[in-house]
Amino acid sequence: MSFAFKGHGPLDYKLVTYEGSPMRFRGPQIDLTKLFLLCLGGSETFGKFVPQPYPDRLSAMLGRPVANMAAMNAGLELALDDGAIADAMSKAEAIVLQITGAHHLTNRFYQVHPRRNDRFLQPSDILRVIYREVDFTDFHFSRHMLEHLLTCSEDRFQIVVDELKMAWIARMRSLLNRAICPVHLLWIGHRPPAETGYCRELGADPLFVTKGMLEEIAAQAASLTICVTTREEQQKPTRGMFFGLGEEKIARALLGPDIHVRAARDLSEKILKL
Repeated sequence: MSFAFKGHGPLDYKLVTYEGSPMRFRGPQIDLTKLFLLCLGGSETFGKFVPQPYPDRLSAMLGRPVANMAAMNAGLELALDDGAIADAMSKAEAIVLQITGAHHLTNRFYQVHPRRNDRFLQPSDILRVIYREVDFTDFHFSRHMLEHLLTCSEDRFQIVVDELKMAWIARMRSLLNRAICPVHLLWIGHRPPAETGYCRELGADPLFVTKGMLEEIAAQAASLTICVTTREEQQKPTRGMFFGLGEEKIARALLGPDIHVRAARDLSEKILKL
């Protein structure tokens, strides 16, 4: 935490913009007319509270510029629809794609914000029929909404989960098909891939992505890296992180610098093999 480093305050993420996008991505600014690598993903790849997230460390290890076009709480929706990301994908030497949850996708049952993918916008008529007793105006975030639907009915909730899984696989395939360079998948988080996406409660991200789903998609990619926090990292979740007053609770839920170091090392070894 920031208070463990006297004289240091919250980080300056040196936010940058790229033509074709309203998004502000984490710096440094990368010249997309020259050779570079591209990292896509959500909060973990953005690296909130982390001085050097894995894209920065990967750049140092490989000696190549790396564009970090991840965003806080982003899922596949942003990666598929953003103009700057599409342009960067067409020019990159290689792409690192973080595995993000299936709940951050617009699907047959509900719509999420096109840039802030954790934001729940509205349910479809189908979902209103399935959950007639639910007032969807109470929800602003998809995870909060899904947690409530699970408490209403596990049987009906499974219908929603099945749709999210199918949507996730279809969107992942679509994104991989767009890439004209090697795509390296990265699972990074507090837990390894499991046989089931949830059990009586939603659990940790990436939501609803099972081991089988991951293996199915990995067959289309150049590599798959699985990087999970150690017990020590879970016991000291904010070690090496910089954040401001009142942000410790948020920091504890995110990933610290140690796992970013391991992710960069593992990715660099696989990228260098190509």
